[in-house]
Amino acid sequence: MAARFKEKYVSEIRPAIAKELGIENAMAIPRLEKIVINMGLGEATQNVKIIDPLVADLGAISGQKPVTTKAKKSIAAFKVREGMPIGAMVTLRGDKMYEFLDRLITVALPRVRDFRGVSSKSFDGRGNYTLGLRDQLIFAEIDYAKVDKMKGMNVTIVTTAVDDNGARALLKHFGMPFRAGA
Repeated sequence: MAARFKEKYVSEIRPAIAKELGIENAMAIPRLEKIVINMGLGEATQNVKIIDPLVADLGAISGQKPVTTKAKKSIAAFKVREGMPIGAMVTLRGDKMYEFLDRLITVALPRVRDFRGVSSKSFDGRGNYTLGLRDQLIFAEIDYAKVDKMKGMNVTIVTTAVDDNGARALLKHFGMPFRAGA
């Protein structure tokens, strides 16, 4: 069974974006390439064991085994040595990517307290969108009782769009709740 958002992209979104942006070449229509979810944890410098619940949470959210990220170089002021685990990340592609985007837009974001929409200014100029989330509890997969500490995460949506307008149109058609006026 293909992901619901993937079918929606092929049947509805692609033709709509081609018409909206005036693209005739089917290969030039913006599409999702990957979604990278990254959780950094600075406190891991004092206690390496707190990375384990972080990895478990990220695995539950994404449905894929996360990779622990290690420090690239030593920074004495932060008490970080090269090679120390300081976070976790996961890269989603294909059906898992579409399913995660579906859950993010339809289930997780509406659960954010005082939610007024996501910023439409978080594009990087090359068609990628990064969204910062303050806690992992907005995802239904996380068991509230097992969480000892709120951990934020960055969700980067990488598209094949050449500019921000193409990426914005793509995400808007997927139903990303952009803040009005911002």
